[in-house]
Amino acid sequence: MRGSTAGLADGVLNPSKDAHGVLLDFLDTILSTVVVGPLVISYWRGTWNLMDLYLFPNNTILSAYASLTIGVVGHIVFTLCQDTLKQLHPNHHRITFYVISRLYTAVYGVICINGWRGGWQLIDSYTTPKVSTVLLFTTLPALCLTFLKTLRNLSAAPFTISIDTPNEYFDVQTMFKTSGSRQPLYYILDCCFSVLIIGSLVVFVWRGVWVFLDLVLYPSDAKLSAWYSLAIGYGIVFITFALQPVMRWTCEKLTGFWRLAIADVFLFFSFIGTVNAWRGIWQLLDNYFLPDQRALSDWLTHGVCFILLALMNCANTVLVRGVFLDAEEPGGKCVIFPVYYIRLYFQKERTKKNQQALDIMEKDEGANCSLLLEKPANNVVVVKNSNEKVAPQ
Repeated sequence: MRGSTAGLADGVLNPSKDAHGVLLDFLDTILSTVVVGPLVISYWRGTWNLMDLYLFPNNTILSAYASLTIGVVGHIVFTLCQDTLKQLHPNHHRITFYVISRLYTAVYGVICINGWRGGWQLIDSYTTPKVSTVLLFTTLPALCLTFLKTLRNLSAAPFTISIDTPNEYFDVQTMFKTSGSRQPLYYILDCCFSVLIIGSLVVFVWRGVWVFLDLVLYPSDAKLSAWYSLAIGYGIVFITFALQPVMRWTCEKLTGFWRLAIADVFLFFSFIGTVNAWRGIWQLLDNYFLPDQRALSDWLTHGVCFILLALMNCANTVLVRGVFLDAEEPGGKCVIFPVYYIRLYFQKERTKKNQQALDIMEKDEGANCSLLLEKPANNVVVVKNSNEKVAPQ
């Protein structure tokens, strides 16, 4: 779910300011907040609850440790094996690629959720549910993420859409961006640090804000609490999207510490909206979607939502993988959320048309090189191409 705009084309990051560009931005925002975001949240809710039902349901501690083991081992294995998986490409084995890639996402999604579930439930088991304790175990990890310049890894849908592009399908960015082929030992350590340290800090902060809301936002009425959380979350989400142009302009004018500080404050504000939106949708599903048939409810949100995301070509949005650094993009691009979907489609179509036009021009130039040229003495030179001539007859 984490995302960065680093590496996106300038045509995407610097969209036109005409009505067409504004409309595409609006449609991408609506798609991310109303369609992709709820589907991702529902998938996580269903998968998480299925683990509650089937993974040592009578032993909470054992279930949590089992989930944590699945998550940590799975994360490290998939991160270490990404170079091998990148050898798959639809240009060579199209059907094989699509089968393996979607299976990869389905398995990796369960691994991600198990890693979070295990850490989350172990924190619940070994700490007291008091506001002071929750704030302590939330503030310290948040400060650590800020110090490490990795606060942006708190981001999730609806503030990110991960398109299932073949060239980047298996990419897992590590903290220090080391190379597995050049520095294998450092690469393994980098992978472990990214998964065990950064990943754990992110879980601590997410869990802390969520439990804080459980304790202070109508704790005696779960349904009312969920509705309030949903309203707060989507209120902040839409305010955050509306503030993007202003924040981008501000960060373009700033440099150094102040640019990083402003970007982090903005990203953390968006994170508060994200947690509220997730908590609201999650708990509303628990209370209203087949509450008397919990297993069926969980299986439906797990399976149907994943299939819909896969058909939309953005199934990788359910994954929590990779480490991104705060303000690593130049200028104001560090506060732009990667929710490009419809815009990328139009850019792809425009690129295809431009390539077709270039191909036609090249064919025309090739045809022009096959002209018959007449010389003064009625001698004719046949030019086959731009580099080869046939002697006068």
